[in-house]
Amino acid sequence: MNFEPYPFEKLNNLLQGIIPNNSYDPLVLTIGEPQFETPDFIQKALCDNSSLLKKYPKTGGESVLREAQRAFVQKRFGVTLEDAQIIPTFGTREVLFNFPQFLLFNKKNPVMAYTNPFYQIYEGAALATRSKVIHLNLDEQNNFKPQIDEQKLQECDLVILNFPNNPTSSVLTIEELGVWVNLALKHNFILLNDECYSEIYTNTPPPSLLEASIAVGNNTFRNVLVINSISKRSSAPGLRSGFIAGDAKILKEYMKYRTYVGCASPLPLQHAAAFAWNDEAHVATSRAVYKRNFEIAHDILGTDIPDATFYIWLRVDNALEFTQKLYKEYNLKVLPGEFLAREDFKEENPGKGFIRIALVENEENTKDALQRIKECLGE
Repeated sequence: MNFEPYPFEKLNNLLQGIIPNNSYDPLVLTIGEPQFETPDFIQKALCDNSSLLKKYPKTGGESVLREAQRAFVQKRFGVTLEDAQIIPTFGTREVLFNFPQFLLFNKKNPVMAYTNPFYQIYEGAALATRSKVIHLNLDEQNNFKPQIDEQKLQECDLVILNFPNNPTSSVLTIEELGVWVNLALKHNFILLNDECYSEIYTNTPPPSLLEASIAVGNNTFRNVLVINSISKRSSAPGLRSGFIAGDAKILKEYMKYRTYVGCASPLPLQHAAAFAWNDEAHVATSRAVYKRNFEIAHDILGTDIPDATFYIWLRVDNALEFTQKLYKEYNLKVLPGEFLAREDFKEENPGKGFIRIALVENEENTKDALQRIKECLGE
């Protein structure tokens, strides 16, 4: 089992030995971590419930959190979930890693497909399950939307989509998601959409795979699951609050598995997270900040304003050399796109020639950083 180093470790190796230009203040736009304070009301809820540390949390989550997450899904997507159709999780990274292990355990020759570029935990799960991998490449030719090869999909046991997409910022319409639901039913694979960026959008709220499932008549979400997280939505990655929702039959068995994994969220975190899931005002404030950052990028770099996420997927001549130059001459870190993707047989790494810029800073720092990038581009 050969796990690849994480992209940020690769970045450290790429920049090792380079002395940055200290006439600039250091800025880091590599990681999708909002650089804003977690709202006060969430912090207060955490403190107010600190006495609950003396109690063991339930694997399935407290009712206050489950109800808050179900209410969020209802308000945001118009989808009513039964209690058996949702499980609170310790963020989404753990579920993305252990759910494939649960699902594929009894498969002799498991096959996973996922978008490429990707969140590296998908690849880790594929390695842990000894799965054959089919990459769903996202590139300029397909408008960063996965092309469908039904012959390959017939092999699949699990397909992981990621829309709104990290790192390309692309979004699938409800009709496009519906096509994937029908494929999951036709070829009997499990379809999971990683929706952690669903709440960071500029104008139109992106649809959920759950909505698409209902739209094509799959009202019980057979073979369909989504995950979501509070990390980006509420500037609270430390709360580790997420959920997996959809097919109740699958979730019933997965719930049994989770009792052995032992990854239940501490009670103070659950109660604080419930407050966050129930509130929309603070999310709207964050969205306005990210939208303004996209507008700044448009003004300085001429980039299009994406529909969702807080990433700019910027084409450059040589991402590795550009990243080194940007750090050396301008004391600014970004992430080469090829660290987020893989070559697929004879096909080129779809991240090659791109950098990912995480616009997670305040307006002043964002302007400063983007101006440095413009100068480094020679524009």
